[in-house]
Amino acid sequence: MRTIRQSSKALATRDVSAGELLDASLAAIDADLARGDSTYTHVDRSAARDAASSSDAFRERGYVPSALAGVPVSVKDLFDVKGQVTTAGARILCDAAPAVRDAAAVARLREAGAVFVGRTNMSEFAFSGLGLNPHYGTPLNPADLTRLAGGSSSGAATSVALGHVAAALGTDTGGSIRIPAAFCGLVGFKPTARRVPLDGIVPLSTSFDSIGPIARSVDCCVLVDSAVSGQSLETAPRALAGLRLGVTSDYVSGELDETVSTAFNRAIGMLSRAGVLIERFAFPELHEVAGRFPLAGITAAQAWAWHREHVARNADAYDPRVLKRLRVGEGRSAADYIDLLAARERFVRDARTRLARFDAWLMPTVAIVAPAIANVENDDEAFFSINAKVLRNASIVNFMDGCALTLPCHREGELPVGLSICGPALADASILAIARSVEALLRTGASVVPA
Repeated sequence: MRTIRQSSKALATRDVSAGELLDASLAAIDADLARGDSTYTHVDRSAARDAASSSDAFRERGYVPSALAGVPVSVKDLFDVKGQVTTAGARILCDAAPAVRDAAAVARLREAGAVFVGRTNMSEFAFSGLGLNPHYGTPLNPADLTRLAGGSSSGAATSVALGHVAAALGTDTGGSIRIPAAFCGLVGFKPTARRVPLDGIVPLSTSFDSIGPIARSVDCCVLVDSAVSGQSLETAPRALAGLRLGVTSDYVSGELDETVSTAFNRAIGMLSRAGVLIERFAFPELHEVAGRFPLAGITAAQAWAWHREHVARNADAYDPRVLKRLRVGEGRSAADYIDLLAARERFVRDARTRLARFDAWLMPTVAIVAPAIANVENDDEAFFSINAKVLRNASIVNFMDGCALTLPCHREGELPVGLSICGPALADASILAIARSVEALLRTGASVVPA
């Protein structure tokens, strides 16, 4: 599958039609479905063909609303799409009424001309960083089919990695875009949460839910972000020489596996040789947040408010592991919840102060490479331990109300590793601009797997 920009150019020069792009997309999907692939909960071939046909007709009349016009994309199964049932990867919503309107982000992508090929699989109700789903199957990591694709936007990542679509729309509450992007060797962007409206999605945590893309390049992410946010940010590449990038030696750099440590430190070395000023700094507030006020406390409390009636009626239909995490919120007192919100406000201020002197903060997106499915599939203790480790780094960005983009920084032959470029709230344009330059350096300077 081409990048969005490549597809747009091919469409503009009449080298390919939207119908032909879709045919290739559906052929790839069908080939993978034939081998038992679990990327989708629903593939809407009829609606996709109608959209592609309309796109080609509009183009013939000179109407091309954006670079996304005629380009196949996928949508995570917690977004409402008019006429479709939104299951959020769960059994309990299978019999829900079809959506009467598109989610806001979906509507904006549709206005931009994107062609939706299907709804992607996910961790049930987006409440896991690993991507296991006992109801619809577990998407496998295309880099190594014995490993997990990451969650919760598991199918979103595999839909791109398998070449089905040019981009996938996902959500990120504690890393759910960036984790699967990192595990699958892709680019994933979590914007400042408030920039993209959440209307029409099944919520997990209203404090942290964010909407963003998984794709093959920073440029693809910029194009999708522009459509769903309604904002055209200035993201021209920044000169690397003279940039001041912070690296935290403790917490987010702790207990890295060897593959992640090697790839991350190699990337830092490349940046330093390119003239970037790398500064290692202490961030002690991270330990306090992790120890006393974890993001999961707020998430569970807010998720329980939405799920409690469903649990009362149909608890047996839930993924038991998701239900266990949801019930943490059941026992949260109002006073505890208020304390958590206050701690979050303090951390947002602390993070802004700590990061003020840097152009961006760098960290390994995930402390470990994609776990083997066999290690967690039937072992609850291992599941919860590894899930916590997978979420550790990425969730900090949500807690500080920030934005972040993950880039692949592994070499060919290595398991995928993500490098995260992070910033505070509304630093999106700067993070994307820096990411363009870092992406170019990694691709040309270290034989990184091409996107």
